[in-house]
Amino acid sequence: MPDPITLALFQNRLDYIARQMGWVMIRTARSPIFNQAHDFSCFVADEAGNLVSQADGIPIHTGGGGFAVRALLEAFGGDMSDGDVFVLNDPYVAGGNHLPDWVIARPIFAESDESDESVDGADAPPLIGFCCNRAHQSDIGGGLAGTYNPEATEIWQEGIRLPVLKLVEAGTVREDLWELLLINCRTPELLDGDLLAMIGSTRIGAERVIGLATELGIDAYQAYLDGVLEHGERRMRAAIAALPDGTYYGEDRTDNDCFGPADIAVRVRMTITGDEMELDFTGTDPQIEGFKNSSVANTYSSVFLALSSFFDTSIPRNEGTYRPVTVIAPEGSIVNARPPAPMTMNTVYVAHEIVIATWQALAQADPGRACAAWSKTMHGHVAGRNDDGTTWVMYQWHAMGTPGATAERDGFVQMGHLISLGGLDMPNLEFHEQMYPVRYVRHEQRRDNAGPGRRRGGTGVRYEADILRPAIWSFRAEGLDTPSGHGVRGGGTGGVGLEWIAPVDTESDGPTFVPPKYGVKRMGPARMIADTPGGGGWGDAFEREPSAVLRDVMDDVVSVEGARRDYGVVIGDDGRSVDVEATARLRADGPTASTTA
Repeated sequence: MPDPITLALFQNRLDYIARQMGWVMIRTARSPIFNQAHDFSCFVADEAGNLVSQADGIPIHTGGGGFAVRALLEAFGGDMSDGDVFVLNDPYVAGGNHLPDWVIARPIFAESDESDESVDGADAPPLIGFCCNRAHQSDIGGGLAGTYNPEATEIWQEGIRLPVLKLVEAGTVREDLWELLLINCRTPELLDGDLLAMIGSTRIGAERVIGLATELGIDAYQAYLDGVLEHGERRMRAAIAALPDGTYYGEDRTDNDCFGPADIAVRVRMTITGDEMELDFTGTDPQIEGFKNSSVANTYSSVFLALSSFFDTSIPRNEGTYRPVTVIAPEGSIVNARPPAPMTMNTVYVAHEIVIATWQALAQADPGRACAAWSKTMHGHVAGRNDDGTTWVMYQWHAMGTPGATAERDGFVQMGHLISLGGLDMPNLEFHEQMYPVRYVRHEQRRDNAGPGRRRGGTGVRYEADILRPAIWSFRAEGLDTPSGHGVRGGGTGGVGLEWIAPVDTESDGPTFVPPKYGVKRMGPARMIADTPGGGGWGDAFEREPSAVLRDVMDDVVSVEGARRDYGVVIGDDGRSVDVEATARLRADGPTASTTA
């Protein structure tokens, strides 16, 4: 068995290859969803389909990547050759998480010595792994431009379904299949370039893997692969063994089924026995009519995301790491839906609820690592027609979620969805204004919206943007009205989300209105105004450093009244200092009805 230092170096080499694939994608992809927002992920698997590196991208994409590769092996295990490239997306038959995320998978074969290769190919070079890129396409057909169809009640209304398909055969593109994909997309000019970028990224990845395997020798390379998987397993077993044996419970809820109010819970019972963990979602509510049902791959990925973000971040994030973890996801529940349930929203919600429920159970076992909840998002997308008849699709990325606090830090102002853990970038406003019929009016932090705590939650933002042309609006305001950024260890809950749509032509489109949490509306030019929810606080707010509270007041994210009410800090008359004596008296009395919201 290689020593730990060698294994760490080898894992770092694999991770660097995954990052190189990501750099290629950013520089060559055509869609802003990729070259600006980074809504894609690159990963490497071994010859059996085990994930060995997921260093670039979004955790919800990559954690379940092994399901996709194993589906490929099941479908084409004996029919792969050098130069083949595969595409897939279906969550029911191809190991996908949801339809918009297409996986390009390239099998990697070791370099052969032609002098040793037999005429009949019996000694053809062995398969040594796969390089993959999972990327969220800007449109895949279906009932609504932009892939997210809040009105969907079955998966066929969400876009084209792809089993595992051979897109490139021995280096030659299957033009008939390529054309089939393009004509099922409203933005074929983007898809054409994006598919080429995805294929190119996996080619670069495969070249780097072959180089590494050649440098080490095939036998040594495969031994190292086994070694990093076993090393990940040992690290996770040690982390689990450090927790007290027992059974712990967590749950999180959503208040809608995409069509109206509902009370839907994700429930998990976590059992620790020695160095093994079982996460049993029995008791989770049944699948729903709306498009927030989870596939098995998505549920596993959500659980792996929760674990990897809770434990020591130096623990490798490969599939060996999760061998000590058993996941039970009852069929027919919202975490393992039966076909033909729609699923497009699942990588955000219900993945969010799975992560929060798992974090709650973990926090009971190790309170010191507890993380306050990220708030839910307010964003959606708009789509319309250009003068030449082509379609444009713009995501309202800037009305996203807000992280909660941890023991070490305050929550960040704003970030992508919880399931991205910061891997999703906010696109450049000026770039968007050049690409789309949008004018940005305001994007600033909210005041008195962060969950109070010794470490406060993220503030959330006020977002205002004018859509300048007629468009179809897809509303996905899960964070609207209901608190979601819950605090931990005595921390407060962040403020709720608010949203308004103000049409320009009130005669045709009506007055300013609050949109539904999920829905579709066609209208002329209009302004979106969103106050995104705040993240949860960590710990007793009356233990927060007065200097930190003063800084927040001076930054205008906490008011003078909020400092006194929520933190027990009295700001001096000059607005630039703390009244130390008054603060000491107020804090000595502790939080009361008059000092807490």
